[in-house]
Amino acid sequence: MRYEGTVYRPPSEANSLLIQATIGCPHNKCTFCKMYKRTKFRIRPVADIKEDLLTARDYYGDLVQTIFFPDGNTIVMKTDQLAEILNYARELFPFLKRMTVYGSAKILKLKKPEELRLLKEAGLTRIHSGMESGDDEVLSRILKGFTASEMIEEGLKVREAGIELSEYILIGIGGRERTREHALESARVLNAFTPDFVRLRTFIPYNGTPLADDIQQGRFQMLSPHEALKETRLLITHLEGPFELLSDHFSNFAWVNGRIPEDKSTILETLDQLLEIPEKEFRKADSHYL
Repeated sequence: MRYEGTVYRPPSEANSLLIQATIGCPHNKCTFCKMYKRTKFRIRPVADIKEDLLTARDYYGDLVQTIFFPDGNTIVMKTDQLAEILNYARELFPFLKRMTVYGSAKILKLKKPEELRLLKEAGLTRIHSGMESGDDEVLSRILKGFTASEMIEEGLKVREAGIELSEYILIGIGGRERTREHALESARVLNAFTPDFVRLRTFIPYNGTPLADDIQQGRFQMLSPHEALKETRLLITHLEGPFELLSDHFSNFAWVNGRIPEDKSTILETLDQLLEIPEKEFRKADSHYL
């Protein structure tokens, strides 16, 4: 297998075979993100991707059960090409249970419903999508490239195709100014298309990004640990589901996991307990400022 640059994958894909299908991100404008800033986006040739899959089969055997195809927004590949590598992977690994990619609403807009159904038939199991926020003002400020209504439309399209959707919400990305709007609008949008998974991340600034510059210049006020917990609580209070809520990332101040709506009361109780702990006991909000 050949890898270029730093390869990123969701925590839930920790045990997956990673085969780069794209290099970098075709959007690459998000003000908080540093992952692909030094990488020029391109789609790898199908022949190279298939060669890496074959190499992986020869190295690991045919017992691989999950594959994730980095980099950012691999769903941007031409549908027939992505379907070709998905089908080839199934030929090589007969015990496959899951194949997944990244795909934002901006890129999903390029896919027709019938294309998503074709990818489902080829073996695409799940799309990881960074919604970050349901508040249009926040989405505009962080340059996500789509609106809340577009996120709902694309989320419904993915669900209707039978592909699992894992949606990511970034706690604190609205700063103190938009914390309420960010929480309430995110809940509204998530309830509108009910992804299979809602995964929480807490905003951490990275040096060299536009949003880090805004923080240094006083144009953006980060949430304190308690403020982040309160925003999380407000979001979860208004979630209706059904979906699985996961806090599977080191950035979060709260480890809250469960089914919505079944486990909502227990999750809220946990957050209330955490809010009783003095803020000095938590990591500093910018303690991973890199």
